[in-house]
Amino acid sequence: MRTAAAAVTAVGIAVVGASLGGLRAAEQLRAAGWRGAITVFGDEPHLPYNRPPLSKEVLAGEVPAGTTRLRRRSSVEDVEWRLGAAVASADLVARRLTLADGSAYVYEGLVAATGVRPRRLPMPGGPPRHVLRTLEDSAALAAGLVAGARVLVIGSGFIGCEVAATARTAGCAVTVVAPEPEPMVLALGPHLARALRLRHEARGVRFLMGRLATELTPEGCVLDDGTELRADLLVEAIGSLANTEWLAATPGLDLTDGILCDAHLRIGGLPHAVAVGDVARFPNPRYGPVPRRVEHWSVPGDTARHAARTLVAALTGTPRDPAPCAPLPSFWSDQYTLRLQSFGQPALADRCELLEGDPTASEGDLLYAYYQGTRLIGVAALGGPTATAAAARHRARLMTLPEPVA
Repeated sequence: MRTAAAAVTAVGIAVVGASLGGLRAAEQLRAAGWRGAITVFGDEPHLPYNRPPLSKEVLAGEVPAGTTRLRRRSSVEDVEWRLGAAVASADLVARRLTLADGSAYVYEGLVAATGVRPRRLPMPGGPPRHVLRTLEDSAALAAGLVAGARVLVIGSGFIGCEVAATARTAGCAVTVVAPEPEPMVLALGPHLARALRLRHEARGVRFLMGRLATELTPEGCVLDDGTELRADLLVEAIGSLANTEWLAATPGLDLTDGILCDAHLRIGGLPHAVAVGDVARFPNPRYGPVPRRVEHWSVPGDTARHAARTLVAALTGTPRDPAPCAPLPSFWSDQYTLRLQSFGQPALADRCELLEGDPTASEGDLLYAYYQGTRLIGVAALGGPTATAAAARHRARLMTLPEPVA
């Protein structure tokens, strides 16, 4: 007995991913002149919301989770949002999407904005385990952050340090374990990272750096030097994985670390498919020809602007902006009453210079400049409003693109 083929729905531009990158993509498509249909597909049931507060104000119970919803511009009022509708696979040649429920869509243009998900520890067991990415994750973790609770954080990047600060402020006993020599060292370099650790330690956080968890037990974990740690809950903050599996069916794509794009954010050289945000790996002429992914809050908006122009030009047959995508990355991180503020790419520096402050003190403002050779490529501050304002004053020096190599 033959069954009827499932209906295929046609959409104009399909945006896969309904977080910040997907919202900014829809807004920028309208700004670039696209007047056709736009459908945004998201696996979460929520409209786009702001994730940074999930490890800080929302986790601490200082603001309701509902306040994190991102404001949508009037230009996207007619955009269709398919929420709780995960895309299972895509054929970029046939321009076809298949959702997890089996429904199919064909599109004119595609924006990949699927972002990242938390990496998990590759071992079973342990005390109650948490990651932090979604509203539901934040609510589940918040329930365990009661005064006196023993919180074990595996990982010392953005999420690890922010959760440690929030948990310690809530009166928890906090231990951070990570293989790196200092917390957030990959983003900040060793000097500012060491100063950040001192400020955490002054507030009661215990750091076990240069250590790996080799076994999880119901009471906690065992480290590679045999140390046994006891904990009431465990936070896995060991980085992220780009959500690219839905693209695996299209041959020829490089998905080894996100979606490899060209300098105009086109996927695999296809004119009708672009990527934005955390999932996009592309060459930024500010920092050389190597394609990189950058998971900073500013990147979804910057890449969406360029990708939208690229895609609309291809679909309408109009001239494309010849300039490559060259965003200036920036991030902030609030920990206790301190703010980290960074512009540029300190992680790529071969040296840094202390501009202000005493890095050996447990308090006070700090400002560092980061260089590749003689060229300033980043600036980062730690402290209060004066420090972050000082970092912002250097932003103009970072905006100039390097001269092309002859």
